Amino acid sequence: MAKAKNKSTPAYDRVRAARGGKRPTGLDYVKGVFSDFFELHGDRAFSDDAAVAGGIAWLYDKPVTVIALEKGHSTKERSKRNFGSPHPEGYRKALRLMKQAEKFHRPVVCFVDTAGAYPGVGAEERGQGAAIAENLLALSGLRTPVLSIFIGEGGSGGALALSVADEVWMLENAVYSVISPEGCASILWKDASKAPEAAAFLRLQAQDALEMGVCDRILPEKGLGSRAFYRDLSRLIYDKLTELSALDAEALVGARYARFRQFGTGA
Repeated sequence: MAKAKNKSTPAYDRVRAARGGKRPTGLDYVKGVFSDFFELHGDRAFSDDAAVAGGIAWLYDKPVTVIALEKGHSTKERSKRNFGSPHPEGYRKALRLMKQAEKFHRPVVCFVDTAGAYPGVGAEERGQGAAIAENLLALSGLRTPVLSIFIGEGGSGGALALSVADEVWMLENAVYSVISPEGCASILWKDASKAPEAAAFLRLQAQDALEMGVCDRILPEKGLGSRAFYRDLSRLIYDKLTELSALDAEALVGARYARFRQFGTGA
C-alpha cells in the first residue's frame, strides 16, 4: 500500500510559494528597482561566485551598493548560480563590496533568496563558516545604512550573512528560518516527508518574523514583477535610505546594535 502523504500546512504553502520557479530573482529586482547597475566581480582571494551578484547602481539621485543572492531561471543558469547557495568566496565578495560602500558613504541594499550557504566539502575547506562570521561582524558595525529585503527563501546563516541590517523587509510569501522544513523534519522525526508539520512549528512566515521583531515591514506581492511593483518598491527603498542616511554613523550603528539586542526579549 502506498504511503499516505502528509497534508500541507499554511506555513509550508508559503515555503512552496517562496521557492516558486516563476518568482522574480535577485537580479530581476536589481534591474527593476535601480538604474545603471554596474556589476563587480571576485573576492580578490579565490574566485568569483555567481550565486552572489553585486555592484554599484543608481536609485534616483542616490548611488547605492546592491548585493543580490541569485538563483537563476533556466536549468542552465540555476546550475551556473549554484541554485543560489553561495560559496565562501561569494560572501567574501559581498564583504568587499560592503566595505567599499562604507568607504565611499554609499548605502547597501541586499536582496536575499537562498536555501542556505553551500555545504560542500570544498566550501568548508575554504572557510564557509568563517566567511559568514566575518560578514556578521562587519555588518554589525558597518558605518553606512544597510537594508535587506527577503524576496524568497531566507535559509539559515546563508541568509543571515546579508541580513544584519538596519531594517529587514520581507515579501508576504518570503520565509526566514534557521533550517529548512525538510532538514528539521529529518532531524526531529527522521522523516523529511513531515516537512509541512515542521514548517508549522518553525515560525518562518513573514508575519511571524514581524511579530518577533525580526522583520520590520511586509511587502504585498500584488503585481509582483510588474513595472508598477518595482516602481513602488524603489520609492519605498529610497525613502528609507534617505531616512537612515540622515543619522550620523554612531547613531546608525547604535540603533542597529539595539535592534538585535532586543531579539527574544519580548520588547
